[in-house]
Amino acid sequence: MERLDAIYGEATPRALRKQTDHVTAPGRALIAASPFLILATASEDGIDCSPKGDAPGFVQLLDDRTLLIPSNPGLIPDRPGNNRVDGMGNIIANPKVGIIFMVSGANETYRVNGNARNSVDPALLARFVVRGKRPRAVIVVTV
Repeated sequence: MERLDAIYGEATPRALRKQTDHVTAPGRALIAASPFLILATASEDGIDCSPKGDAPGFVQLLDDRTLLIPSNPGLIPDRPGNNRVDGMGNIIANPKVGIIFMVSGANETYRVNGNARNSVDPALLARFVVRGKRPRAVIVVTV
């Protein structure tokens, strides 16, 4: 780290202010507008970056420190997902995750780091019913 610090110097005050232990108001807005995210997970076997996407708002916030990501966004028969569950398997081995939310055409992204768990809690699944179908699981991320 000393060598990196010597090369790059200190982080800018703006960059340091952006790091929080909760989802901020601008973060809530970007998450609500985002149709796409990348979920990074890791296990002793390696690292996985899984794309997840659907209509904006497919990720819900339970509170300022808890995000809910349905395991199969959209729940529409022609978009069932690939069933690889690499990220969900990694979460069992190592709960640490990184997420980047993106909105096409926006010049900003929103990054969330935290701990995740897989849930099949009926109350959480019910939040994501689309066209009478619910997800098989929900990824619960604590910031």
